[in-house]
Amino acid sequence: MNKSAVGVIGLGNMGRGIATNLGKSGRDGYVWDLAEAARARFKDKPGFIIAPQGEMAKHCEAIFFLVPATPEIKACLEGENGIVANARKGLILCDLTTSDPLATRALAEELSAHGIFYIDAGTSGGPTRADSGELTLMVGGDAGAFERVKPFLNDIAKTIYYLGASGTGHTMKLLHNVVCHATFFATTEALRLGERAGLQLGDMVEVLNNSNARSYVTESRYPKHILSKKWDGRSRIFNMHKDIKMGVELGHRMGGGTEFSEATLRYLDKAVRRGMAEDDYTLVYRDFDEIRATDTSQPAGGGKTRAGAA
Repeated sequence: MNKSAVGVIGLGNMGRGIATNLGKSGRDGYVWDLAEAARARFKDKPGFIIAPQGEMAKHCEAIFFLVPATPEIKACLEGENGIVANARKGLILCDLTTSDPLATRALAEELSAHGIFYIDAGTSGGPTRADSGELTLMVGGDAGAFERVKPFLNDIAKTIYYLGASGTGHTMKLLHNVVCHATFFATTEALRLGERAGLQLGDMVEVLNNSNARSYVTESRYPKHILSKKWDGRSRIFNMHKDIKMGVELGHRMGGGTEFSEATLRYLDKAVRRGMAEDDYTLVYRDFDEIRATDTSQPAGGGKTRAGAA
């Protein structure tokens, strides 16, 4: 693939860094977000063109989606100003969201009838690794399209796993998030108990990080965002809730065990009911006791969520 144009839709915490790294290779970078403030960040950046999805589809060889999930992607595809009606031949769409694999496979099949390739590429590394271009990608979809788009993926990722047919990337991403988020809540529960017993949070985290209980949660999330009291993990509780809910639904479809996923989802349900959907996920630690005490029989107070970016 040459230095052809690439597009990014969704310029939030993840999309900003991904768009910036894709643009470093000298390609024209088309960018779009529903939020004017997100678009404005690229207004004066050399090499970037702010253009909606239909215009983007005419010029780009690949378009990356960093929006909440499949419904927001479908909205970009439809209508006379959408991607399908304006796509150049052989366009590759890269879905970097966390989405339902069943919906992913259905959408890939639908788009193939229009000559458009659809690659699902779950991400790990969060906004920090998106900024540095060192994400881990879990990819599913047409093997030929994957090889064509791989030079783009190399610009944003340190490690890339091609896992097979359409939907396998998103399946792996859901499994990844079940492990990651359940670990976060189990760790939070234990450390809040430790504080009740008179232990210092920093001491407990240090012990865990030098023992068999260490994890990404204790090695990165706690020191950087919670012990520091910055509460700046740069991901919303809304995202965690959405992802775990899809993980539970996947488990039910597969007939597998979902007990730990469902326990995590119950805590997230409480956080959303408490009105924390748009809050940074690290605030779960600070407000853990209040979240536990939340009555889930009451109406949710999470407010509106922003669909323009992940």
